[in-house]
Amino acid sequence: MRGKRITEGRHARRDVHGRGRHPFAAAALALVLALAWSAPPVHAIEPASREQPIEFQADQLTYDSRNQITTAIGNVEAVQQGRRVLADKMIYDEPRDLLTAEGNVVLYEPTGEVVRATSVQLTGDLKNGVIENMRAVLADGARITANRGERTAGTVTTAEHGSYTACFACPEDPERTPLWQVRGVRITHDQTEKTIEFSHAWLEFAGVPVAYVPYLTQPDPSVKRKTGVLIPTFGQSSDLGFLVQLPYFVVLSDSQDMTITPWITTEEGPVLEAEYRQALEHGKIDFSGSGTYDSRQRYRGHVFGEARYDIDEHWRAGLDVERATGRTYLRRYNFNSDRTLTSQLFAENFPNSRNYMTGRAIAFQNQDDDIDEKTIPYVAPWFDYYYSGERDRLGGQTDVRLDAAALTREEGLDTRRLSARAQWQRPFVGPAGDLFTVSGAVWGDGYDVDDLQRTNGGSEFSGTSGRLFPQLGAEWRLPLVREGETAQQVVEPTAEVILAPNYGNPGRIPNEDSQDFELQDTNLFGFDRLPGIDRVDEGPRVNYGINYTVYAGTGSSASAFVGQSYRFVDDNTFGKGTGLENNLSDFVSAFDLVPNPWFDVLYRNRIDSTSLEFRRNEIAARLGSEALRVTGAYVRYEGQPQNDLVGREEAEYSLDTQWTRFWRTRAFGITDIRSESQREIGLRAIYEDECLLFSAEFARENFKDKDVEPTNIIFFRIGFKTLGDIGAGINPGGGG
Repeated sequence: MRGKRITEGRHARRDVHGRGRHPFAAAALALVLALAWSAPPVHAIEPASREQPIEFQADQLTYDSRNQITTAIGNVEAVQQGRRVLADKMIYDEPRDLLTAEGNVVLYEPTGEVVRATSVQLTGDLKNGVIENMRAVLADGARITANRGERTAGTVTTAEHGSYTACFACPEDPERTPLWQVRGVRITHDQTEKTIEFSHAWLEFAGVPVAYVPYLTQPDPSVKRKTGVLIPTFGQSSDLGFLVQLPYFVVLSDSQDMTITPWITTEEGPVLEAEYRQALEHGKIDFSGSGTYDSRQRYRGHVFGEARYDIDEHWRAGLDVERATGRTYLRRYNFNSDRTLTSQLFAENFPNSRNYMTGRAIAFQNQDDDIDEKTIPYVAPWFDYYYSGERDRLGGQTDVRLDAAALTREEGLDTRRLSARAQWQRPFVGPAGDLFTVSGAVWGDGYDVDDLQRTNGGSEFSGTSGRLFPQLGAEWRLPLVREGETAQQVVEPTAEVILAPNYGNPGRIPNEDSQDFELQDTNLFGFDRLPGIDRVDEGPRVNYGINYTVYAGTGSSASAFVGQSYRFVDDNTFGKGTGLENNLSDFVSAFDLVPNPWFDVLYRNRIDSTSLEFRRNEIAARLGSEALRVTGAYVRYEGQPQNDLVGREEAEYSLDTQWTRFWRTRAFGITDIRSESQREIGLRAIYEDECLLFSAEFARENFKDKDVEPTNIIFFRIGFKTLGDIGAGINPGGGG
């Protein structure tokens, strides 16, 4: 035998620090870096330092000193800087500066990638090499396979006749065709540009080619954002005709980006949509908008956005913008269906846990057809200050609120308001375990108004007015607890007496913020039962109710509450539909039943105290688990003519099913019972696994407003992990 033969036992180890000290050092180092660079990594891999030791082990190691060839055979393993390489055989030819690794070659990268191959050849400068039958699993689970891979210039890897997929390999059959993959005549990964390019690529679904793309590029997994064209969306609408959306994403800096999306429509003019995002050191900016000239040469558009900035640990400022040029533009172009758009500029101060201050300027835009925009107020400025005191020497606590607001309209009422409210309360524990709380409050409000139309039939008023409104209260509660072997029961009767003057709502004080009020179990008790400041609860009254709760050890529970209020004087503060139009209020009650984790029902009502007719019914229920779940809600309540609030009776329902691990469906609908019409009904099916999302939806929306007609909507979406989404929608209309 020529040369010198050195035989090592099983798991013989070597620490090699440099090529000059042992030829195998360069061989092992070259192999590690060759395999690391032969597959597209999730992160650009830094070359291994030859100053770091390489540890290897093998069943047999030989060195031919005459030909300067090192050979390692049998369970060869090389470890360097967290990388681990396994192979059946490794050969390093020093004169030719050529490294060869053969048989079950496996590389384990410290960043999580695993590369398998049958053989590898690499030049000593680590810039050029060939890898056969490459199988790479990236850190994010994506896989790249190729018959042959080639490395050039140290940064570019080219896979010949390769494939790429984000689907996991089947555990039972790893060679099974994935659900989807991209096959390319050539797949090139450029580490400098951080891109993966596909030449003459086919998108295959279940092994069947479905789409051909001559050229396709995407950022490699190490890139979170990169400028480029995104996947377009196609659709059909009875209003807009056939439409195509072509999004283009632009990276402006490490903290800024923008998405520009031109729309092409066949029935209306083109639309330009844009979104801008910026991350600040102590905040963020996110704005979006659109613009178009429709078929009648009218400009239409919108802008939505928000900005937040933390000035310091105590101050924060923000901006919210919601504006549109027309009442139906947002619904017609499917941007938004809100009835009221709210824009505001605000600042907040949090000096400590007991103080809070905010200042705001607010503009509203109503999207209903029967509202005159000139009568919608601008609220600027609006200041609020809240203080919650510590317990004082008497054992009580004081809360304070200061408020200042100005409401200005183009036509009609203008209001300026100053308000100060202070409340003190002191709890006591009685000998029977009952809880007794005494409290007092003083409210002072001053108003300056222009063009106020008085609700009591008086003449129009402009000028100043005000009120001082003191109140005293006492509340008593007696929680009675009974412990059982399997459940705990609690019965708690509650009674409250409020003493307040029989004045406070003169005709010279407007009602801007307390119109939407209805007596419920949630607002039966307390000084301030109204949603705003402009109206107060006049006269002495008694509030009472009883609550029953049972808790079971299995997590089951049930609760019931019923209550009522009685006012000792007559006034016209509360009109029909509020539940307080008479001295004796309506009964309010609530029931919540949770017998087990898969069933829950909540019921609320309001019953006329004289006729015992139901004035409000509301029920919401959930039945089932993830495999099959039914949810439903029903609500009926009367209108409030004095506040122009219309009554409502409707039902909302849905059926969710999880058929398999990957398939789920949802059927849903909303029925307007009062008008005997189906407002919305639809069906949605979704398939989702680790690499694919598919959803299909059909819905019928019976909504008519000027140029927005009732429509049928069909929408499909396919999302490929790492590649993007493909969406297609059809809106064929359907008339009334």
